[in-house]
Amino acid sequence: LKQSSQRLDLNASCEWPDPHCNWTSVDGALQLPTFSTAAKIRVIVTFILCGISTFCNLAVLWAANGHKRKSHVRVLIINLTAADLLVTFIVMPVDAVWNITVQWLAGDLACRFLMFLKLQAMYSCAFVTVVISLDRQSAILNPLGIAMVRKRNRVMLMVAWIMSALLSIPQMFIFHNVTITYPANFTQCTTRGSFVTHWQETAYNMFTFCCLFLLPLVIMIICYTRIFIQISKQMTKKEQTKKYNNIPKARMRTLKMSIVIVICFIVCWTPYYLLGLWYWFFPDDLEGKVSHSLTHILFIFGLFNACLDPSYMACSPYASRRG
Repeated sequence: LKQSSQRLDLNASCEWPDPHCNWTSVDGALQLPTFSTAAKIRVIVTFILCGISTFCNLAVLWAANGHKRKSHVRVLIINLTAADLLVTFIVMPVDAVWNITVQWLAGDLACRFLMFLKLQAMYSCAFVTVVISLDRQSAILNPLGIAMVRKRNRVMLMVAWIMSALLSIPQMFIFHNVTITYPANFTQCTTRGSFVTHWQETAYNMFTFCCLFLLPLVIMIICYTRIFIQISKQMTKKEQTKKYNNIPKARMRTLKMSIVIVICFIVCWTPYYLLGLWYWFFPDDLEGKVSHSLTHILFIFGLFNACLDPSYMACSPYASRRG
């Protein structure tokens, strides 16, 4: 490798600004990533979150599956729990072990397949959350359409899972193992060499960002804006006619649960994706200004969403074996 191209090529290794993928150059010499103190803390916290998420999500899954009557809301809870478990069993362990080993030791096939599964898990969480938002919108705006809700939700969930898999397929082609021998033998699972120019990589990252975060966010905002407008109209109508609120309490409880799910998704992942946007468009501005510790913190904060989901779903009667 020519020294003039070392930094540009070797940094093009991950979709997101991830410290264990950054290979930097100082005074013409490559600096390989190390198992830093920040990385050690990230590993410890990730394993703790993995344990908490496993226990909480399996408990919710056990409770929701244990009820004989499978309501459409209970089916949504089961699917979101399954998506969170994918993050728990794939994203968290892979991230933790990769930080420990620093380089990629699992081979090229595992590199491609695990990067596919990692993105698929994150897509499934986002898309199932969108399905929940669309379901709540329909429940409030069209309460008489309850007869079709099971079939509609089944179709939307099927589309969500299929799309999460299809959109993740490119990962198996752009990620691969790259090995260097200077300054030491070092192998990394990277996107290096998969894009001819930098704009192509940026375009792919932006497409992933839009599908994984921006588009779901817009749909969720539209859904809940329409819900709040409808509720405001009904509350105004109620005051004028002195009638009781015609939105059932159970439906309102489910609406509140879904709102919390969406808010936590947005709060947990927005900082990390904003850092990703900064990294893609202004990579030079990050050098020396944003520590790798911040990247560790923001990614862990995103993973925390998989632990939060079951905590408030457990409070729902639909996640109870008696509810």
